[in-house]
Amino acid sequence: MASFTLYGRAWCHLCDDMKAELEPLAAEFGADIEWIDIDTDATLEARYDERVPVLVLDGTELCHYRLDAPRVRAALEARAASS
Repeated sequence: MASFTLYGRAWCHLCDDMKAELEPLAAEFGADIEWIDIDTDATLEARYDERVPVLVLDGTELCHYRLDAPRVRAALEARAASS
């Protein structure tokens, strides 16, 4: 099963938008979404800071700021084909 990691901030409207747009796509492929608030970890805050939201799948950063749905779909399809 695929598992996304979505790095963001609790007060970030772009983070809320990306999560809302990602949820139906993740559900279509049976993928989980792990939400991580970077403000709870100084290392993550230093790494991502103003780039949030950042979406990662299997250690690969797929997009930040806005959901790149075609890229995310392609990554999920490639992952499903290799399974």
